[in-house]
Amino acid sequence: MTETGEKRRRLGGREATAAQIPGAYAISVGDTGAPLPQGWKRHLLSDLARMESGHTPSRRHPEYWGGSIPWIGIRDATGNHGRTIYETNENTNELGIANSASRVLPKDTVCLSRTASVGYVVVMGRDMATSQDFANWICGPDLDYRYLKYALIAEGNALLNFASGSVHQTIYFPELKSFHIAAPGRPEQSAIADTLSALDEKIELNRRMNETLEAMAQAIFRDWFVDFGPVRRKMAGVTDPAAIMGGLSPDPVTAAKLANLFPDTLGEDELPVGWSEKPLDQIADFLNGLALQKFPAQPGEPSLPVIKIAELRGGISDKSNRASRDLPERYIIRDGDFLFSWSGSLMAKVWTEGEGALNQHLFKVSSTKYPQWFYARWVHHHMPEFQSIAASKATTMGHIQRGHLSSATTVCPPDNLFDEMSKVMDPLWQRAIHNDLQNLTLAETRDYLLPRLMSGEVRVGDAALEIAA
Repeated sequence: MTETGEKRRRLGGREATAAQIPGAYAISVGDTGAPLPQGWKRHLLSDLARMESGHTPSRRHPEYWGGSIPWIGIRDATGNHGRTIYETNENTNELGIANSASRVLPKDTVCLSRTASVGYVVVMGRDMATSQDFANWICGPDLDYRYLKYALIAEGNALLNFASGSVHQTIYFPELKSFHIAAPGRPEQSAIADTLSALDEKIELNRRMNETLEAMAQAIFRDWFVDFGPVRRKMAGVTDPAAIMGGLSPDPVTAAKLANLFPDTLGEDELPVGWSEKPLDQIADFLNGLALQKFPAQPGEPSLPVIKIAELRGGISDKSNRASRDLPERYIIRDGDFLFSWSGSLMAKVWTEGEGALNQHLFKVSSTKYPQWFYARWVHHHMPEFQSIAASKATTMGHIQRGHLSSATTVCPPDNLFDEMSKVMDPLWQRAIHNDLQNLTLAETRDYLLPRLMSGEVRVGDAALEIAA
């Protein structure tokens, strides 16, 4: 048996398929003989990377679960497509590994979901194990693991061409054993990966920054508007401005201004003196969307993507419906609008994906009196309550009603204090929106370059010029 034959059979089971199935760009089943860019070669992937499967330790043994070994399941992949992951939803331990066919694989292993949800790609940020839903590759010296990651991502839905199955689509091992990859030499692989990784790293940096901004904003909002921390600290005799503000204000001057404006007494209503309580629907307007099937897109006429719950959660896609652009202006969504799905999957977020049409079951939330950070924070504050109400509905589509907005209370400080609060809170809010918008541009640039780099249509030097432009 040849060395290549041994590599194809190392996982046992059926032989590698002799079929030839073209992919979209660099990945194929078998050597299809398709033309390659100058200097590129097509390799049997197992000649460049060792393939491993995964396994699930028995659920009947709880002692196999919990511990220090991250275990990648489908949820980890669907929630982190294209990313390097360091933590997982579940962990196993040495006992679970020892009593199953699972193996701990090294950092930089590239993982492809091959069944149920086919085509999700993640990279191990440290030693981990996976379920049997994945094919995993440990790259050798002639293949940059990042190049393999991007090659798999570039295939996208074309990976389904390699799958079969009547119930669940699965890429079986005969096809995986015959995966081929088109690639330039290692230096150019790394240059391609560097170009794409620079964009992904900036996206990840912005995402982490937004997590920090969100944590800061949540802490400040809760201290000021829920716990009335500065008021209670003044009541307790604290006099230092920074201490009164709980160490949450950004600088001494701001802390002094805020501390001076917070009252030192709670009234009989348990609110800070001078503050008022208002229903949520009195601090903001909640505009419900339209039944957009009444505004169908017409061939050759301007149209907009319909923004439903799916788009709010996952963004606009080729599957998004279209509606005529001839809508009342207030039902057109633009970047920076705050949207709230009140039916089905209740969630709220700032929209950053361009113009769209507001569908029913979504509110566009706005206010002529209060800034967005304020009413958005109150929507998020009441979200667990709203979600609980929706979950209790004996229908297939749980929801809340406008009456629930009226019964959700907010507290509003006097204008002079509120203006100083906004000087702290609004920059945090606007910075997060800026980062989200920047990430959209970065992702569009990456997604534009990805297929061109992975097909050799654009070489690295040309890609750098396109990014600069």
